[in-house]
Amino acid sequence: MSRSLPVTALAPLESDFFSRPAEDVAPDLIGARLVQRQPDGRLLWGVIVETEAYAQDDPACHGFRRRSPNNETLFGPPGRFYVYVSYGIHYCVNVVTGRPDWANGVLLRAVALPGEPERVAAGPGLLARRFGINRSDDSCSATGDHTLWVAQHVPDLPTSDLVTTTRIGISQAQDQPWRWYLGSSRSVSRRERGDRTPPPDQAWFPGERATA
Repeated sequence: MSRSLPVTALAPLESDFFSRPAEDVAPDLIGARLVQRQPDGRLLWGVIVETEAYAQDDPACHGFRRRSPNNETLFGPPGRFYVYVSYGIHYCVNVVTGRPDWANGVLLRAVALPGEPERVAAGPGLLARRFGINRSDDSCSATGDHTLWVAQHVPDLPTSDLVTTTRIGISQAQDQPWRWYLGSSRSVSRRERGDRTPPPDQAWFPGERATA
């Protein structure tokens, strides 16, 4: 049976957490909670189970070629959301990391929500859709000064199940091993070749219901 979640468990991560290179922050974000305060005051949350890192000297990064009004948020300061439209179809949510004036960020690829279908947010577009995230959230704080934030990690996460792979869905720098996911989660967008999805009785699920 799921148990109530204390509000203190949804306290935002400090800005210092994000003031590190994306490749360090990305694996550390596995197990953190993405939280959104709904119009009626209730809290919607899920556990981050898949991330990807991007940096300015990386050809796959949006800030690699030039700084522009569209990617300005990615150049810092860290601890803000960078939201962009992919293929003109869906939104993708990133958290800015590193230092100001250096494009650096972590793409949130998948979230597992307690009490909801396991693949409701298994992919960047699905994640943004479930949380209702769009360009209006771009440049907003991820550390508690906005209706959307990144909160404390769940205490029971099997961190030994962390899988490191190359990134997916990109056409450049495809050999960079900057994607991480929780191997015991069934909410990952795409698994590494040969890594089979665990059966439900062996998988990890967030076991607390969202209450405030």
